Amino acid sequence: MATQGKYEVDTIPTSAGDLQITFLGHGSLLFTFNGKHIYIDPFGEVADYSKLPKADVVLVTHEHFDHLDLKALAEIQTDRTAVVLTPLCSKQCPGCIEMRNGDQHTVNGVLVEAVPAYNIVNKRPDGKPFHPKGDGNGYILTFGDLRLYVAGDTENIPEMKSLQGIGCAFLPMNLPYTMTPEMAAEAARAFHPRILYPYHFGKTDTAKLGELLRQESGIEVRIRRMA
Repeated sequence: MATQGKYEVDTIPTSAGDLQITFLGHGSLLFTFNGKHIYIDPFGEVADYSKLPKADVVLVTHEHFDHLDLKALAEIQTDRTAVVLTPLCSKQCPGCIEMRNGDQHTVNGVLVEAVPAYNIVNKRPDGKPFHPKGDGNGYILTFGDLRLYVAGDTENIPEMKSLQGIGCAFLPMNLPYTMTPEMAAEAARAFHPRILYPYHFGKTDTAKLGELLRQESGIEVRIRRMA
């Protein structure tokens, strides 16, 4: 782990070169791989995107303002940037690449799979889930021999049991909208990532996730600062 200005940075080796992960904050991440910059859910309240590298790929998990931030997106977008998002997001961002749960595309040389992300337990006062099934995406990205899973805003849903070969995973613990540490631990046990990062965790105690998985062989929990 290193620091890059105010952001923490990890480097993970893959068969096709090193993957650099910059932890921008909230649900926002930057992956740098073979000269390409891939952003997850850019959000202007946690980073000054005008000072960050221009994007080759941007992945937006769902339409909420802290994930689909059009101003932050504009600051990193060029005419060569591929923006991947959900059908609901495309209403605000026409001309981008729509992906639904189950879709798979190679985007600017990066294999991207869209997977479900939704709530089962956590709901609004009117009984509707914070994140309805089918509205949002998680994404699996392939970097060399590394399959990396960014879960988006979700709980420990049944579909996670079918995830295979995940070397690195990002699971949200932003209460009450996504997962408790117990839910995140159960999710990790379902698909057993080699490296697990809690992200988008707000004020949730991330150390508890490490404690819950301490006896789980083969899963390394890494806690990083997400401003």
